[in-house]
This record gives sequence, C-alpha cells and structure tokens, in this order.
Amino acid sequence: MKRILSIVSLCALTVVAAHAGETKTGFIAKTHKGKDGDSKYVVFVPPGYTGDKPMPLILFLHGAGERGDDGELPVKQGIANGGIKFKNNEAKFPFFVVFPQCKVKSNWLAGGPDADRALAILAEVQKTYKIDDKRLYLTGLSMGGSGTWSLAAAHPNKWAAIAPICGGGDPSTADKIKHIPCWCFCGDQDNAKLVENNRTIIKTLKGVGGTPRYSEFPFVGHNSWDSAYVTPELYSWFLKHSTK
Repeated sequence: MKRILSIVSLCALTVVAAHAGETKTGFIAKTHKGKDGDSKYVVFVPPGYTGDKPMPLILFLHGAGERGDDGELPVKQGIANGGIKFKNNEAKFPFFVVFPQCKVKSNWLAGGPDADRALAILAEVQKTYKIDDKRLYLTGLSMGGSGTWSLAAAHPNKWAAIAPICGGGDPSTADKIKHIPCWCFCGDQDNAKLVENNRTIIKTLKGVGGTPRYSEFPFVGHNSWDSAYVTPELYSWFLKHSTK
C-alpha cells in the first residue's frame, strides 16, 4: 500500500513539475525537431502567463544579420530590445513572442524552408501554451520585413495584424492582404528604391480598399526598427485587432 501511495505521489509531483515548466516565463530557449533537422529558437513567455487564459502572440522575423543556427542572435536585435526589454518593459509586456532563426544565405519568403519552419515553430508554440489563435501578429525587420509582406500574402487569414519594417514587398499582392490591419515603418533616408517600394505598397493597399498606417521616420536610415519597436502605440494597436 505504501509503495502504491509512493508511486501515486511521484506521478503527482511529475505532473506538477511538468506544468511548472510549461508556465515558466521570460526568454526560453527551445529546439524544434523538423524534417530538416533540429533548429534552435526562443520563445518569450510573458510574466502574466499562468496557463489559465489564452494570450496573444507575435511572430518576429529577424533581419539578414541575425541568420545562423545558435538560436540567440534574433533576440539581440529588434523587438526584444525595443518592445520587450526597453525601459524595463519586460515585466508588463503582454504578448508571447516567437523568435525563429533563418539559416545562413536564406530568407523568410513564403514557401521557402525557413518560412515553413517558422510557421511550424509557431504551431508548436500554439500547442505547448495557451495561445489566443485569433490574436496572432506578424512583424519583422529588413529581410524579416520582406518576409512579413510575403507571409501575409501567403496566409492572409492567419494574422490579426502585421507590422513590416523596412522590408520590400510585392504591390501586386495588395488585394490579398487589404483586409489585414497593417502598420508599415521605414526611414526616409533608407535605400531610395526600398522607400519608394513601401510608399507604393501603402498607396496600392489604400487603392484597393485597405486602411494601412505608414510611419516614415525623418533623417533615419535602414535601422528604422530602432524607432518602430519603441513606439508604445504599436503594441496597443496590435491588441485592438483580432481575426474573425
């Protein structure tokens, strides 16, 4: 009898330990086991998460400089420093954030192996944690900004809102994404063709009935993400939107 009770107690402790692990908060390193091998990534679990209610999630696509396989570079640039850690904001940041990492010499364009892996990692996080599937947000900088435009067009009913930053997109996809709330950022001193591309996409979106927001920072070059991700209104704007 004592042996049975000991086994039951051990099982109960194991369940509690597993549950405690799932509700650990902060930046958590993980490994995705995919068809192309193991890939390291990071998920930020907000301090307010208890597993009792679903929470919103942001998928962040990094730029070309953070490509690799260490799983760490994506959290050293962009939304981690701007939105989560800026002015000790981590304690009240209300989103899960998923940080996949693109392989060297690759990109985030839809249909490619890295974009597919990012979506697989997103699905993995959705199964592991209690995520509000109607409040999935997509953002990225530079190469990740281009990936944001591309994944939005490829999966137009998945995202509650998108925020592409200094990334080039295809204006011909505007009709596919016109219904997605969009806030695009760029610096007016960035590459002239890129600035014009962003202006054209916004104009095209408006022309087909979309209502995108566009912030073009004066006297700012390519690293407009430094200004974009410290814009407090961006995060409250995200939370205003959900899919049907």
